[in-house]
Amino acid sequence: MTAAHGGRSDSPTGRHPAERRVLRRAFGTFATGVTVVTVGGEQPHGMTANSFTSVSLDPPLVLVCVDKSTVMHTCLDAAPVFGISVLAAGHAEVARYFADSRRPVGPGEFTGIAAVPGERTGAPMIADALAWFECELWRRYDGGDHTIVVGRLLSYTQPATDQALLFHNGRLGTTGPDREVPT
Repeated sequence: MTAAHGGRSDSPTGRHPAERRVLRRAFGTFATGVTVVTVGGEQPHGMTANSFTSVSLDPPLVLVCVDKSTVMHTCLDAAPVFGISVLAAGHAEVARYFADSRRPVGPGEFTGIAAVPGERTGAPMIADALAWFECELWRRYDGGDHTIVVGRLLSYTQPATDQALLFHNGRLGTTGPDREVPT
């Protein structure tokens, strides 16, 4: 039996392209929310991320995992602060845009994107997001081909109350009352 079928493999990390795709699909069965991570300054940048979670209430910490080969990884090396916008159901195009490596880089990247500068960081925060988190870098941890970036909250806001944008099995979806599990 192979790792793709629940068994053991000499390559559990999926070094072969076919194994990597199977592993990615298996990881994708875990439904997540969708965020846009941003840095401000002269060269603002954004990146769609679904690997975001709260870590601690005291001190207030969150984490996001960033691929080491991305522009955002380089930006976070230079920026002491960053923002995270939790996307609402109506933000599917925003999520796709910030996931597209062909988008412009630098100030032009936010042309046509409804965003406001974070009060504490200046990082662009996506308008009408469910929540905004402004963070200062707290710690970084090696996570294989990603870096686990832990941020200490400087501020947070809940500017909108709406359904959430979700990512599951490689597709975007939303939460909603018809999707609730009865208690």
